[in-house]
Amino acid sequence: MLFQLVCPDNHSFESWFRDSRAFDDLARQNQLMCPHCGSTEVKKSLMAPAVSPVREVPAAGKPTKDQFIAALKQHVEQNSEYVGPKFATEVRRMHTGELPERSIYGEAKPAEALKLLEDGLPIIPLPFLTNRKIN
Repeated sequence: MLFQLVCPDNHSFESWFRDSRAFDDLARQNQLMCPHCGSTEVKKSLMAPAVSPVREVPAAGKPTKDQFIAALKQHVEQNSEYVGPKFATEVRRMHTGELPERSIYGEAKPAEALKLLEDGLPIIPLPFLTNRKIN
């Protein structure tokens, strides 16, 4: 689900979540962060729903948003190495040359992700959650 979010400084931005409960869980753990100022006090904002006409059908050969995200997830999982919560450390080690560069994905705390971006490291959030369990 796509939510419109806002921080105390009134920065507005969007982010994807599996469902409303996933947002609530991450917000309660301060795992969400404003990309503009780094605040972890992020709340849902009012958002106009995207309502399609009942009879709208995707153009022939054009995937729906859900199909695109599912295909992206499959591509990432098949072509990248899952590193779990070591993501930020692995990205830094590749950047400094300690590790060979490779395609990876995993989790990072909001402050870690912001620091990677501030340092100019090429990372992007993915619009899906992994099925992997972290022990």
